[in-house]
Amino acid sequence: MLVVADGNGSYGSSSRMSSNINLNKNKDTSVSISKMDLIIPFSPDVPCDNNGQRMWWAFLASSMVTFFGGLFIILLWRTLNYLWTVCCHCNIKHKEAQKVNNPMSSQADGPPKNLNDKDDAPASEVGWMTSVKDWAGVMISAQTLTGRVLVVLVFALSIGALGIYFIDSSDPIESCQNFYKDFTLQIDMAFNVFFLLYFGLRFIAANDKLWFWLEVNSVVDFFTVPPVFVSVYLNRSWLGLRFLRALRLIQFSEILQFLNILKTSNSIKLVNLCSIFISTWLTAAGFIHLVENSGDPWENFQNSQPLSYWECVYLLMVTMSTVGYGDVYARTTLGRLFMVFFILGGLAMFASYVPEIIELIGNRKKYGGSYSAVNGRKHIVVCGHITLESVSNFLKDFLHKDRDDVNVEIVFLHNISPNLELEALFKRHFTQVEFYQGSVLNPHDLARVKIESADACLILANKYCADPDAEDASNIMRVISIKNYHPKIRIITQMLQYHNKAHLLNIPSWNWKEGDDAICLAELKAGFIAQSCLAQGLSTMLANLFSMRSYIKIEEDTWQKYYLEGVANEMYTEYLSSAFVGLSFPTVCELCYVKLKLLLIAVEYKSEQRESRSRKRILINPGNHVKMQEGTLGFFIASDAKEVKRAFFYCKACHDDITDPKRIKKCGCKRMTYSKMSVYKRMKLACCFDCGRSERDCSCMSGSVHSNMDSLQRAFPLSSVSVHDCSTSLRAFEDEHPSTLSPKKKQRNGGMRNSPNCSPKMTRHDPLLIPGNEQIENMDANVKRYDSTGMFHWCPSKDIEKVILTRSEASMTVLSGHVVVCIFGDVTSALVGLRNLVMPLRASNFHYHELKPIVFVGSLDYLRREWETLHNFPKVSILPGTPLSRADLRAVNINLCDMCVILSANQNNIDDASLQDKECILATLNIKSMQFDDSIGVLQANSQGFTPPGMDRSSPDNSPVHGLVRQTSITTGSNIPIITELVNDSNVQFLDQDDDDDPDTELYLTQPFACGTAFAISVLDSLMSATYFNDNILTLIRTLVTGGATPELEGLLAEENALRGGYSTPQTLANRDRCRVAQLALYDGPFADLGDGGCYGDLFCKALKTYNMLCFGIYRLRDAHLSSSSQCTKRYVITNPPYEFELVPTDLIFCLMQFDHNAGQSRASLSHSSHSSHSSSKKSSSVHSIPATNRQNRSSKAREARDKQNATRMNRMGPEKRWFTDEAENAYPRNIQIKPMSTHMANQVNQYKSTSSLIPPIREVEDEC
Repeated sequence: MLVVADGNGSYGSSSRMSSNINLNKNKDTSVSISKMDLIIPFSPDVPCDNNGQRMWWAFLASSMVTFFGGLFIILLWRTLNYLWTVCCHCNIKHKEAQKVNNPMSSQADGPPKNLNDKDDAPASEVGWMTSVKDWAGVMISAQTLTGRVLVVLVFALSIGALGIYFIDSSDPIESCQNFYKDFTLQIDMAFNVFFLLYFGLRFIAANDKLWFWLEVNSVVDFFTVPPVFVSVYLNRSWLGLRFLRALRLIQFSEILQFLNILKTSNSIKLVNLCSIFISTWLTAAGFIHLVENSGDPWENFQNSQPLSYWECVYLLMVTMSTVGYGDVYARTTLGRLFMVFFILGGLAMFASYVPEIIELIGNRKKYGGSYSAVNGRKHIVVCGHITLESVSNFLKDFLHKDRDDVNVEIVFLHNISPNLELEALFKRHFTQVEFYQGSVLNPHDLARVKIESADACLILANKYCADPDAEDASNIMRVISIKNYHPKIRIITQMLQYHNKAHLLNIPSWNWKEGDDAICLAELKAGFIAQSCLAQGLSTMLANLFSMRSYIKIEEDTWQKYYLEGVANEMYTEYLSSAFVGLSFPTVCELCYVKLKLLLIAVEYKSEQRESRSRKRILINPGNHVKMQEGTLGFFIASDAKEVKRAFFYCKACHDDITDPKRIKKCGCKRMTYSKMSVYKRMKLACCFDCGRSERDCSCMSGSVHSNMDSLQRAFPLSSVSVHDCSTSLRAFEDEHPSTLSPKKKQRNGGMRNSPNCSPKMTRHDPLLIPGNEQIENMDANVKRYDSTGMFHWCPSKDIEKVILTRSEASMTVLSGHVVVCIFGDVTSALVGLRNLVMPLRASNFHYHELKPIVFVGSLDYLRREWETLHNFPKVSILPGTPLSRADLRAVNINLCDMCVILSANQNNIDDASLQDKECILATLNIKSMQFDDSIGVLQANSQGFTPPGMDRSSPDNSPVHGLVRQTSITTGSNIPIITELVNDSNVQFLDQDDDDDPDTELYLTQPFACGTAFAISVLDSLMSATYFNDNILTLIRTLVTGGATPELEGLLAEENALRGGYSTPQTLANRDRCRVAQLALYDGPFADLGDGGCYGDLFCKALKTYNMLCFGIYRLRDAHLSSSSQCTKRYVITNPPYEFELVPTDLIFCLMQFDHNAGQSRASLSHSSHSSHSSSKKSSSVHSIPATNRQNRSSKAREARDKQNATRMNRMGPEKRWFTDEAENAYPRNIQIKPMSTHMANQVNQYKSTSSLIPPIREVEDEC
């Protein structure tokens, strides 16, 4: 027999082996083995065999024998088992048939045997096999940690074996390798031993052994594991079918699911497609590599070609894609035959898998990653209503340059990918803004944005939605989801409806004490508008203060110049320096304004009472009884955050002689040594309250104290201080126990600072110390005049039918100085929350006779829905009608009102933004075009008339109310004070026909907004960022605009949705002692000398020292800077003017007035609306009071005048309807309380200077006190 040797075609792909082949060898070379009946081809390139004999068949035979041998055994076992089962079944049937045929013989054989005895052995055997099978199944099922580790380890080792194949593919297909020297063969042997053990576990756990034997993973093991053992035995290596390990990649998605890496269906599908495609590709490339480098056996391996494995990978790719460049192709018959069938399957797979993979990758969320936190940098999460408008407004205010360094990254989370405009906005702020697509309702998305490490989460609301309740419900669900994921996260959310705020209290982890805040847009919008009813233009000033605006410099002397200078001011907080310790609030306020160029308007105070010790209060212009302690937090109005730091850096020793406030910076002296005792000693240097002399001349202290004071005075020189101020401050230190604050939270004013553990000192705590007899008179156990918190006037609930006025009844009722609320709405309209508009106008810091009557003009069906929240407020009436009816407007004397408010509940039901405000615009223009007769003059001519007490010629010239003119006559609707609510900012251009506002002009730059005649809800967007940086800002705003709403009141409204009346107690009556906003006229009265060319700073200091009135702005005529005789009656707002700002006589001054305890205690005394506090009254009684004899004489004259007035009124009016149902039955005539200055009363001051003019008889309600 011959063994044919192939000397030309070597059995390998390596060029190195090909070069060693002698191509000129005799092709007939052969080796004859006489004792074998086989013809075995050989090759002389196999180094381990001198005969060049190939042994590939041995490797292949080991796999074939294993596969078919095992398959034969399984089939044989199944056949025998089937035959045994059939035979046993036949025997059982035969025995049962015999028993049926011979029942007597079976009984004669004896008692029947227990069948359970026969089943004991098989049952125990089956139980043992079942337990082993269950154990093996658990080990490979990945249900336990051990199983998961085993599955992952098998997959990792399979990939490792595939990597070894890639390395060995560069060697010849068959080569002689010594197992003890070949490191890769040893590693591969270890891997395959582990695969063999795992194969045994799988075989034991398999229920159907035949199908297990034919599985892909089993076939892979058959053709990869046995050849390794043959390699060790023969000291040979055959690359063979080891490429089949690539088929293990099909399980890649399962492994990732075991590890919880793949969770979405798209990701699982994408990994499945990619793994199937790649494994098929690599496996086919391995087969081509084998046959092309080996050649065809029937051709004596003559047609082989050297191809590397990666060339085969390239060949398969160009074949699947039908490109086929032709540079690499199959030469062997086996290779070509395989390519024929592979093209059929590969092309189909390429055409279906690749487009689907690309589609899945293309549909993958562009913003689906996870946020990576940066060390040393905080981040916040913003979600909710994410649009171009809301995001741009938020970023404009949050990242404003006036804020101190904002080292905060903003992460937006929304379930809809941004459009191109919003995406461009994010790219412009890419250093501080990131966007991720997802929902806060999904915990996985919350984990992606690292909500647990976020500094806060801000939720924006859609202010223009058609269903506000549904929008609030969505935001509440967002809060619930976030709090459920991380209860400690701070949340600031916008709410549209006030009554929905109560649902937030139902969330267990919601805690306003830890910084959680709900910004109710309806509440604040109504509060801003209500404050404009008390002081027109205040809504504009407050909106500008809490918004970040850049300073726009204008050279021309126009009203825009002064307005924009005030717009640049914002509200900031800062801790006061220890130099202010012991000083009263007015003293510190004056020092800050004059010395530091800062306006201090409020301080944070924490009660000393144990039950309220955890709650901090904001005291706005508290008066002389509040003394500053170490670490008091102040609220300032300034142009940027850097200016406010002067209050913290100010040092008496270092900065006392500095005139330029910019030079006030952190000094070198150790302020930490200024403890409470050191301040005491410093004040002792200036004066002694016992003897009234300076410490150096004082004999009240010992010599040792004198020597210590001498050294201290040289180190810290002091300016001269008045004896009274020193004595007051020193007694505060010696007699009062200092109050303490819990450690302050960080104040978000652009940075973090540890605050001392103190608060302002209140030297008057007992509410019974309120001056006057009003407290005792009000403490009537049988009458409820205020709500249970004492913050608002209250009356028993009234039926709506009792407050409805017909047009004729309204015409007969003399309405003057009232508030007309024009409301558009119907049965289907969303509620605007009129209670939030009425509550500030019914605050308890007004006396009853100071309350402005409120008349609602609108649909009765809509007002019935709102009445449930209004029926406990006094002096409220309804005129059913429409605000577009001039007859209805004339019936309510709109020309005599103090303010006309125009609201609409139908604005968000219209898609066209330009038409959303059509009703409000039409009503505004309708009122402005109305003409009126000189009704006041006619009424005056027919009245007996009297002079109001504040207008009495005998009243002091320096009284703050002296010179308030009578109600001026309005003959045209353009002079009626109006404030209109708008939804779309651009619609403000339609309110004034005489302005030149561009439609693209920002709202705050337009004339109607600057004049306080227009208000849009968009100005409240800035409160989100303002609240984040300083959690006290929202409390201050709500204190200013809501009239005194507290968390306790919100909890009460959440329980009952109505105000509850309460009996007057010292605690509730003490809540009335809080300041309020008013406007002060300069053309007459104690400040008349400053009104004509005086400085605003002098006015500020005089009002603060004399009356404890804190001035913070000017309401000036638009054309005041012109010398024209016919000036426009429109006014604009100037916020926080500088000290040297020149005043004009027609200016109205925004001020914070103290509560006047004496205004309602005696009907015979002079009532002052712009009155000073009790402490100031004692120091300057000549300013605030009138001698007793004059008061008695004036009282009798006023009583007679009132009797005449009532007689005239009764004769003229006849049986007039009493539309104030809460009017006292036993009311008797009294003097009229002069209210704060109304805007249109001052517009025509030059025409009505006389104080002796008569006013018409105006029906009033008796003061309850």
